[in-house]
Amino acid sequence: MLILPHTRLFGADAPSNKLNIALIGTWGRGEAHFGAIGRENVVALCDVNEEHLAFGAKRFPQAKTYVDWRQCLDQKDINAVVCCTADHTHAFVGNWALNRGHHLYLEKPMGNSVEEARVVRANYLKNKHKVATQVGTQRHEFENFNRVRELVLDGAIGELESVCAWGNRQIPRPGYLPAEGEPPKHLHYDLWIGPSPFHPYNPGYFSGGPGMNCLQWNMYWDFGSGQVGDMGSHTMDIAWNAIDAALPTSAEAKGDPFHPEVTPVRLEMHFDFPANQARPPIRVSWYQGGAMPESPNRCIDLTKIDHGALFEGSKGFLVSDFTSRVLYPGGDKADLTYYKPRAKEAVLPKMRGFQQEWIDACKGNLKTSCDCEYSGNMIETMLLGLVAYRVGKKIAYDGAAGRVTDHPDAEALLRRTYRPGWTLNG
Repeated sequence: MLILPHTRLFGADAPSNKLNIALIGTWGRGEAHFGAIGRENVVALCDVNEEHLAFGAKRFPQAKTYVDWRQCLDQKDINAVVCCTADHTHAFVGNWALNRGHHLYLEKPMGNSVEEARVVRANYLKNKHKVATQVGTQRHEFENFNRVRELVLDGAIGELESVCAWGNRQIPRPGYLPAEGEPPKHLHYDLWIGPSPFHPYNPGYFSGGPGMNCLQWNMYWDFGSGQVGDMGSHTMDIAWNAIDAALPTSAEAKGDPFHPEVTPVRLEMHFDFPANQARPPIRVSWYQGGAMPESPNRCIDLTKIDHGALFEGSKGFLVSDFTSRVLYPGGDKADLTYYKPRAKEAVLPKMRGFQQEWIDACKGNLKTSCDCEYSGNMIETMLLGLVAYRVGKKIAYDGAAGRVTDHPDAEALLRRTYRPGWTLNG
């Protein structure tokens, strides 16, 4: 007797094979997931803003509703979680979901401190044989990411020597907003603050439109990591996808004078990475807020690219944004005879869709492009750069132990202090 696999017998979209999803954060980025998760069973919705919760309930009227994500995650029939909360609770929701054995789609950044990134990554690695994770750098689905990776790995610029990425978004803030009025009844402000130190309510934190509301609060240290965690997560991903890096051995940074309340606008960070099988040791850099890498050629104006990446090799360089790339052989001897493009059948395939890749992985081989190991390594590196910026020194890093080995003042900044009653490992 032939017994066919469940998914083949009934189809991936059969009712018996649908995920039971909890959507935490039902407006803004949450709405961006409606289409993909709408083909599954959305059984729970959660939002600290009851008006936003009602917005989600119109789309998924059968789902149970919550204002506290901790209660939501204890709903017994959930097996997958999509987290679209504010940055300072990402690691909390993600780690709690993994503790319960749930598949996880976690919007970027994965954490707001080096320790948070390490905790979530370690939890995923312990459970990767049974859960699928995806971190929400959704631009990764653009085919250009794979084409850039192929060019770098296949030697189109010779031996890779250095990589940098940059973003020019500039959102200066003077400091935390002063107390102004009382939270509206539909907003559970204390739950929004969550594990972070308490700051008085001000409507300015919530004045952004759908999809851009994060720009009202993510420049503040207690609520986000500024452009490092915002567009830095997206843009560094162009570079990260091509270099197969784990964690750096050092970090250094400089930028705007340190402000204890707000992250810098202008900033540059530099990291040293050890060699791997595909390349020698390299330096990886991030620039933002007007800081820019030096152009490798006077004919190229990198400032025309708002968010991009530059790969420099022994025989040329590659400039890329999210959807396009330009290859420049360097010098008269770089005749490209050394480079052999891969065969058509070896070209990396187009992704079906970033969210759909995660859904398929939950039902299949559990493999995704931006899981909590890949994305955890990237954001840990970027957040380590912010630590170096805050202490104003180059720091040596032991990635295996998660320790700064030469500056105790930097070591203390690898973690955050949480309000009483909140735990990262619930």
